[in-house]
Amino acid sequence: MKIRHAERTDLDACYAISLATGLAGGDASHLYRDPHMMGHIYVAPYVMLAAELAFVVEDDEGIAGFAVGTDDTPAWEDRLERQWWPELRARYADPRDVPPEQRTPDQRRAWMIHHPERTPATIAMAYPAHLHMNLLPRQQRRGVGAQLLDRWLDAANRRAVHVGVNRANSGAAAFWRKCRFEPLALDSPPNERTLWMGRDDGR
Repeated sequence: MKIRHAERTDLDACYAISLATGLAGGDASHLYRDPHMMGHIYVAPYVMLAAELAFVVEDDEGIAGFAVGTDDTPAWEDRLERQWWPELRARYADPRDVPPEQRTPDQRRAWMIHHPERTPATIAMAYPAHLHMNLLPRQQRRGVGAQLLDRWLDAANRRAVHVGVNRANSGAAAFWRKCRFEPLALDSPPNERTLWMGRDDGR
């Protein structure tokens, strides 16, 4: 097993991993007609636009996981508006005319592409860096996630960093707690689906 910088040739594998872990950590492939919808949001822009903070885990079977992110979340969200979302918005229809409760999983992701939610300001200010990390089951519970996180944090100069965790993914929440990420309180009511967690090695 080795950890290395992601390359554009790894994109197909990263898309597949994003989908294979996209249902609260489990396989979401049966939910989507377009297998790229999740990866368009959670991994591809980082590999394409922020390769210096994009890493993959490679084992004898191929790419088994990734960690991607940015050290400046507000600037990153501005950059996505300029350089990433426009092309995808031209490709996928805005499901604004479909009631939220009737949207398919593909349409829910299309909504995120057309109407991305910005990270709460209180979190982005205190913990400006963020990352997404996904591992296939064959590399889970073997210490690989912690190694991958350390590699990413070193590359990001150990900045204050946050993650957004699906509350339904108890395994992920437990992993981040083990890695010294703490739940973050918000001034406004929290998104029920997202648990925000942060770590600041400088404190």
